[in-house]
Amino acid sequence: MAKSVKKRPDKRSKAAPKGSKAAPKASKAATKPRNSKAAKPRKALPVGAHLPPLAIGHAASVLDRLYAVVLSRRDADPAISHSARLLSRGTAKVAQKFGEEAVECLIEAVAGNRDALVAESADVLYHLLVLWVASGVAPEEVWTELRRREGISGIAEKASRARTLPAKMGVETSKIP
Repeated sequence: MAKSVKKRPDKRSKAAPKGSKAAPKASKAATKPRNSKAAKPRKALPVGAHLPPLAIGHAASVLDRLYAVVLSRRDADPAISHSARLLSRGTAKVAQKFGEEAVECLIEAVAGNRDALVAESADVLYHLLVLWVASGVAPEEVWTELRRREGISGIAEKASRARTLPAKMGVETSKIP
């Protein structure tokens, strides 16, 4: 005997019964901002708590393998390799494509399209790796920088970069850290 499944009513569309003159009542979700901190309070990590290591196991190996594939396609025929086609256009075009993919990722995140966000995130990571190859950046350099920042407050780390990077490059900035 098959189980009967009760369908839950869609909370987003509470229309008044047919013939009723009452306006539909706005749901709580419709009146509350989507990313409101009140909706999802963030819990601080307990003092001394450790986060899982960064980019270990499958996460690092997938990105490292993808980087190796993109690197190997650098001299391939652009007619048969998407990576080779992107790389043949130069760093500026690769960076432009990365930016386009990042914007598409942001659009899906804001729209709340979780599955599309996952797909676009994969596109962003791929195009970031193509940009690294075009720019001569190895993943290990990025992993090293992330390890260096581990355990440092994001606010403190950003403030230190804001003071040192422009000075190293001889650039004056009014950017607030």
